[in-house]
Amino acid sequence: MPDDVPHGTKTLDAALAEVAGSEDQYVLRLYVTGQTARGVRAIDNIKRICEKHLQGRYDLEVIDIYQKPSLAAGEKIIAAPTLVKVLPAPIRRFVGDLSDTEKVLFGLDLVPRPTP
Repeated sequence: MPDDVPHGTKTLDAALAEVAGSEDQYVLRLYVTGQTARGVRAIDNIKRICEKHLQGRYDLEVIDIYQKPSLAAGEKIIAAPTLVKVLPAPIRRFVGDLSDTEKVLFGLDLVPRPTP
């Protein structure tokens, strides 16, 4: 283990390797408002994250709240883009374009808390 990693702390690579062996299926819903720049970035970012870290173990549904406002109301979506991790529990919500990969991975319980 490198000298800069405290004893007993997993590296990011080690944590990701452990999750890659997991059988958890992820159900994700991304709520966007049309084809805005932020929405398109959020779609691209979450697809990239899922393909790299959850390959074959995720179901991603992209929902345009202009087209299906009742779905957004049911999830109590108040900002877009918003990603909702439905499974595995607990439910988590992420608002924004999902460009901070490390925070998204942490929120999805794929890695330990990011260091400041």
